Amino acid sequence: MPWGLKRFHQSHQLHFLTFSCYRRRPNFRSPQSRTTFECALERVRQRYGLCIYGYVVMPEHVHLLINEPERGTLAQALQSLKQGVARRLALRAADPFWQARYYDFNVWGEGKFVEKLRYIHRNPVQRGLVKRP
Repeated sequence: MPWGLKRFHQSHQLHFLTFSCYRRRPNFRSPQSRTTFECALERVRQRYGLCIYGYVVMPEHVHLLINEPERGTLAQALQSLKQGVARRLALRAADPFWQARYYDFNVWGEGKFVEKLRYIHRNPVQRGLVKRP
């Protein structure tokens, strides 16, 4: 974990998560790869009882705004998600699909919730991937 970054789990707060593909490779360039991620996210949502407030799949990273799971831990849910995606998309790949760690920001109020949700919506616009959210 990076110095100074503390994770507060079982705090009943929302989490703004960012996790990246290994060496920032654009593993989500294709619509099929993004669909694979979305299907895996739905399976994990159902299995762990997650509420997903927002997400964006960028070519080389993902942002999620979610609650803590009803079943299991946040770390278990993310491990399941990342493993499921990697197994489906990284067949015979020599390198890992994902970077090992993830960024976790506890969303502690309505203002931060709106800020992080706007960031999720605006990220692909700022990168020139879409014209509007």
